[in-house]
Amino acid sequence: MTRYKATVNGNVPFTAEEEAQWDKLQADAITNAPKRKLQLIKNIRLQKLQETDWWVISEQITDAQKTWRQNLRNLPQDFSTEEEYDLLLARETDKTKDNFGKLTHSIWSKP
Repeated sequence: MTRYKATVNGNVPFTAEEEAQWDKLQADAITNAPKRKLQLIKNIRLQKLQETDWWVISEQITDAQKTWRQNLRNLPQDFSTEEEYDLLLARETDKTKDNFGKLTHSIWSKP
């Protein structure tokens, strides 16, 4: 299938070199998907930990809160496959629900 690029003169077919570059970009994107997902998980985890740092600072943290924060820290070792990453990154897709667009895995729910 011929690929095209948009120019001021209309759509122009890719050159052989552009086809090769595009194919490499797509292959790299597929190969690096697990790394990108893990990085996103780590960013979400950091946000959740930072949001609850005050629990620790206030010295009023419960055992359930300590366990939850430790579970967040353990995410990279406890979830290590792309399928598990997908579960962690799953979001509610039902627009009629109040949590539409929110992460659905229980690990993200604060105690």
